[in-house]
Amino acid sequence: MCGRYALDAPRSQLSRRFALDECVALVARYNIAPASEVAVIRQSPGGQRVLHLLHWGLLPHWAKDPAIAARLINARGESLADKPAFRDAFGKRRCLIPASGFYEWKKVTAAAGRARKQPYYSSLASGEVMAFGGLWEAWTAPDGEVIRSCCIVTTAANNKLQAIHARMPLILAREHWQDWLSAPVDQAQALIRPCPDDDLQIWPVSPRVGKTSEDDPALLTALPGEEP
Repeated sequence: MCGRYALDAPRSQLSRRFALDECVALVARYNIAPASEVAVIRQSPGGQRVLHLLHWGLLPHWAKDPAIAARLINARGESLADKPAFRDAFGKRRCLIPASGFYEWKKVTAAAGRARKQPYYSSLASGEVMAFGGLWEAWTAPDGEVIRSCCIVTTAANNKLQAIHARMPLILAREHWQDWLSAPVDQAQALIRPCPDDDLQIWPVSPRVGKTSEDDPALLTALPGEEP
């Protein structure tokens, strides 16, 4: 799964990289967690690319209880077309979720044989902002309020990540961004696969990232003696 990531690129950089026609104001975030408002790129009916803030945790338009969103932060790419929670959004409301990198935890053996989880940070080897494949929804509350939400699509981990976690976010190559936003479902389904091993660099980081209250640039720093 993907349950924590970072985005510290300025608004101007995101506008250029993703050819945005509209982009809301953003602040650098180094420990983005579910249930927060996150940057999401969608295609407007007029074909423009716009970046707005959406709630992380998908809330299907048919949901009776908004609490379901807490369980829908990720969507397995292999079953998007079959699962009721994701099927409609996969067909009509795909999006890009920009990220500087993401965190995954690996189970390791600590002192006295006790197990603990060591966080690792992954980013593009090029240093550029990556684009997760995502889905979005619009849900109308009984009082008329419209809540727009999203989730991150996941796929099997590539060879480089398998030693840390079995799953990874769907990372789309730049040449596939538009297809993910607007192509027919069968074309979008063909894009759901692990990114090439050489595209990523990975290093261990401080366990502080496990606390959602921690949010500073030092979270991305490799542990002493480790290199990306």
